[in-house]
Amino acid sequence: MEKVVKLKVTKEVEADGIARVVQIANQFSSKVHLEVEGVCRVNAKSIMGMMNLPWRDGLAMTIQAEGTDEGKAVEAIAAFLTGNW
Repeated sequence: MEKVVKLKVTKEVEADGIARVVQIANQFSSKVHLEVEGVCRVNAKSIMGMMNLPWRDGLAMTIQAEGTDEGKAVEAIAAFLTGNW
C-alpha cells in the first residue's frame, strides 16, 4: 500500500520530528519506507536513513508499507506528516 502526501512543516525540521516518524513506523510490524522521487527511498524505521531525506514544507513524499498492518501504518505516518510539526 502506498500514499503520496505533501509535507506540512511549519518550522525547521529538527531531529525530534524525524525521530517521531521513526517511532510511529516502529509501532507496526509492516515494512515501511518513505520516498522522495528522484532523491531517495529510505526505511522509515531507521533514524539514519530518515536523516537523509529532504524535509521541507510542500514536498511530495510517498509512504509505502507492506505487511499485515500496512494500512494503519500508512495512515498514522500520513497524519503526522501532514499535521503541524
